[in-house]
Amino acid sequence: MQTAKNAFSRKRRQISILLATASAALALPLGAAAADPTLLNVSYDVTRELFKDINPAFIADYKKHTGETLTVNQSHGGSSKQARSVADGLEASVVTMNQANDIDLLADRGLVVADWSKKFPHGAAPFYSTVVYLVRKGNPKAIKDWNDLAKPGVQVIIPNPKTSGNGRYTYLAAWGSVLKKGGTEAQARELVGKIFKNVPILDTGGRAATTTFTQRQIGDVLVTFENEVQLVRGEFGDNFEVVYPSTSILAESPVAVVDKVVDRRNLRKQATAYLNFLYSDAGQEIIAKHFLRPRSEAVAKKYAASFKPITLLSVDEVFGGWRAAQKKHFDDGGEFDKIYGSK
Repeated sequence: MQTAKNAFSRKRRQISILLATASAALALPLGAAAADPTLLNVSYDVTRELFKDINPAFIADYKKHTGETLTVNQSHGGSSKQARSVADGLEASVVTMNQANDIDLLADRGLVVADWSKKFPHGAAPFYSTVVYLVRKGNPKAIKDWNDLAKPGVQVIIPNPKTSGNGRYTYLAAWGSVLKKGGTEAQARELVGKIFKNVPILDTGGRAATTTFTQRQIGDVLVTFENEVQLVRGEFGDNFEVVYPSTSILAESPVAVVDKVVDRRNLRKQATAYLNFLYSDAGQEIIAKHFLRPRSEAVAKKYAASFKPITLLSVDEVFGGWRAAQKKHFDDGGEFDKIYGSK
């Protein structure tokens, strides 16, 4: 009788353990399913404030249309440095860069599809900008155009073209300004060489360069994106002035889904929706409010007062595209290394 009782007790304990194990097993996938899907947007330096506004607006819009709650994290640094981080394993769901070359790098590594620029409108660039000058109040060095940056005694703050898309655009804008006026490659090289001889510090990204100029009080002129100089003026008031050169460069900001990551994490739907939101009326409004030039004609017209007309050169037009520009000017041993190495 006692043996039968003991056997019954053991059986009951075994059943209890099995039920507890089953419950725990069921709880794990349910808990995982309850966790909000999380996107990581790896972007360039001076879009921090933009995406701080974009992300909650997108999350609310996505929840409204799908009922799903998302989390969106952001990572910022020099555009090319960020692209290399993704290539080396940083698990970005999407990349929002400031030059096509950085996304081409990811396509070459098999992380992004080769025809990424055809996946969204306007060559997958939902907004664009250009580089302009920020000078100290009163413009004491009388800086008006690219030639003025090459004058003796002028300190120019530009981030490193090897790590920063901002720096590359500035370099190419200066080079292209000579060619646009009918100058030769040799004359363009001479001008850019003189400008970079006037650069006291090569920061790795645009935001670091802004800090050098505004907070460390180094330099007479900061060359950076149009939206960045407007943010500086908003923060520091009348301590600085914005100067538009006679010509500058078309700085498109391309975006892409990081296919290899989103497919592994089952996030393609959310990542694609995120980038599509940048083209929506709501997204374009936020973009324009951050002094980035929108693609929407209606939004551009509404914010026309924020964007001064300027002649813009394109990388395709002047340099034969980003791959050609990269190879000639920014690869190891290229024009920039020769110019800066002789400083």
